[in-house]
Amino acid sequence: MIAALLPDIWFFAAATAVTYVADWYLHQRGSYLINRLGKVRAGLSIRFLLRQLMIILLLARLDLAEEPLFYAAVACFLVFYGLQAPHGALTTLIRLRRTMPIVTRNVDLHAVRIPDAPPRSLLHRSAEKMLHLDIPAVAGILIAAGTGEDLLGYIGAGVTVLLAVVYNALLVPYLRRARRVPSAPAVLKALDTWLREYQPTVVLYFSGSNESAYQGNMWLDTMAAVEGRPLIVMRERNLVAQLADTAVPVLCIPAGTHLMNLDLSSVRVCLYPANVGKNIHMLRVPTMKHVFIGHGDSDKLASVNPYSKVYDEVWTAGRAGRDRYALADVGIRDEDIVEVGRPQLAPIESWTGTTRNPIPTVLYAPTWEGWDDNPGNTSLLLAGENIVRRLLEADKPVRVIYKPHPFTGIRSAKAKAVHGRIKARIAKATQERAADPRWAKEASSAAAGQGAARTELARIESRLAELAQPGRSGGDESEESRVALADPARQAAIATLRAEWNDAYWRSFGWWEHRTVSGAQPKLYDCFNQSDAMVSDISSVVSDFIASGKPYAVTDSGELGVEEFKRQNTAVRAAVILSNGAEEIGGLLDAVADASADPLAEARHELKSYLLGPDEPTSMEQFNAAVRALAAKAEARNAGVAQRIGVQAAPLPDPEAESSGAGDGVAEAVAQAEAAADPDADAGVGTGPTVAC
Repeated sequence: MIAALLPDIWFFAAATAVTYVADWYLHQRGSYLINRLGKVRAGLSIRFLLRQLMIILLLARLDLAEEPLFYAAVACFLVFYGLQAPHGALTTLIRLRRTMPIVTRNVDLHAVRIPDAPPRSLLHRSAEKMLHLDIPAVAGILIAAGTGEDLLGYIGAGVTVLLAVVYNALLVPYLRRARRVPSAPAVLKALDTWLREYQPTVVLYFSGSNESAYQGNMWLDTMAAVEGRPLIVMRERNLVAQLADTAVPVLCIPAGTHLMNLDLSSVRVCLYPANVGKNIHMLRVPTMKHVFIGHGDSDKLASVNPYSKVYDEVWTAGRAGRDRYALADVGIRDEDIVEVGRPQLAPIESWTGTTRNPIPTVLYAPTWEGWDDNPGNTSLLLAGENIVRRLLEADKPVRVIYKPHPFTGIRSAKAKAVHGRIKARIAKATQERAADPRWAKEASSAAAGQGAARTELARIESRLAELAQPGRSGGDESEESRVALADPARQAAIATLRAEWNDAYWRSFGWWEHRTVSGAQPKLYDCFNQSDAMVSDISSVVSDFIASGKPYAVTDSGELGVEEFKRQNTAVRAAVILSNGAEEIGGLLDAVADASADPLAEARHELKSYLLGPDEPTSMEQFNAAVRALAAKAEARNAGVAQRIGVQAAPLPDPEAESSGAGDGVAEAVAQAEAAADPDADAGVGTGPTVAC
């Protein structure tokens, strides 16, 4: 605006270029500022419109308001703005008509015809692409105004309008019926047909926020190994893309009405890893038994949520979970609690008593800040920086792996800031260690191997990306539902590649180099296996790490005191307890360096059994036994209900038929039905009350 008012055309051109680049950069970053601008009526289309208005102002200030170039610019921008309305309508209609009521993986929907999706280039960030078609007009008009060559301005304006018309024309064919996905009733009918054929018996029901995908992912391997015919039911479309690769059929049903009308009559056991409001849509089904399995075992209050009363059973890893509910007294009956172990812990390697590498590796895996400001929620806020500093400055060298919780910083700006400082401190320590002569020889000898590992990582990631997208590239979720069928060869290849990726990742940097590990890969349990000890908080991470038998420390962030902290939290009874200053970290490092200086080894062994259950039978065997037992209860319940309904539906005897003896058979049948329903009844009398429905 300042450049237009001066007027200075070259200053204006430079400022215009900056605004284009800034907008592109913010969108590429996914900056929250984009949403903020929209809230204050400075959204994307308004920003482009204002830029065009400034060009008109510039032309007026340059005394070109009576020139043909001025009218051409005004006409061009008006027509271009008008073409945006049909473009927005077309893209919206295409998306709506390409959206099925469900999203599936490994479900055969051959009964309905799902056409290929439009090219990704047409619909992905379509509004941005349409708006940026004004660049030829803007450039041409500015050059024309600066040089006096009006023809360049007319050409630029014509190109912009032509490109906008072509973009709209390219979208029109995708409105044809042949390009649409089938109607919702047709898709749901096909799904019901598939369900009747597949007859699922065990369901994992998962719903949650964008950041909660890990809660469902941790149960995928267990579902793949469960007895019966497993099915994963999800509720949020955006979470389907975050689901890890699995051969188990996946069904995402966003609408509660569609879910409640689905034929799930064959399901006998439904498993819930999280307490969320949408669980009610499945809990209402009486023909299956409902089980809360959670997404971790810890001493947090979330592990004894009173909401758990809505389930038929609550499955815990070991005796500790049962005792936790008894102490909390939230209404969960002891007979409704079943100990099934933790099948997910199978990949965790047991400690050998010696460090994996010449120097010990300590994992710092704090949990997130929680929904309130309780200082005991996480060590990150009060102790995190002290823990990392003391590990980095330990008398004997230690390698630090920092793996924060996926939710870190989503609620607390302070937690986000601390997280950023810890990452920066670890990065700085890594650089300093790289320049330290003590590690120069190691770095030199390992350089070739690390380079080869990084090359291998790139190859594996490229291949995984190919395998992760069945079908052609650029398909939408409806097309992916059509083509995403389980392929045993593909599944085996992905499993092999993931194992190779994990091995190459840890070889891609030195065993002496500190590391911040974020994102889904490598997994937390991979970090367990690479470490010799861990520092964490009250969370399921501690219970899981205990499976390794390695030394660990837990921070008393709430400053309860050692004895009270241990009394309130079972999982810390074999831990080195840290204060917020982390002065006690030396005790953990001593235990790692010398097994004879580890006074808590026996306590960890006993605590492992108490928290996670016995080693034999295996957790998966315990889990399958619990599924079988609960499925039998569901069958018994359903049979009993069917029997009672049958008794109620029996017709009353006809008095006239009775007088002729014809009703004797009916009376006898009713008496037999009553006797079957009530074993204590006298089946030979046949004179008990009969209810007709």
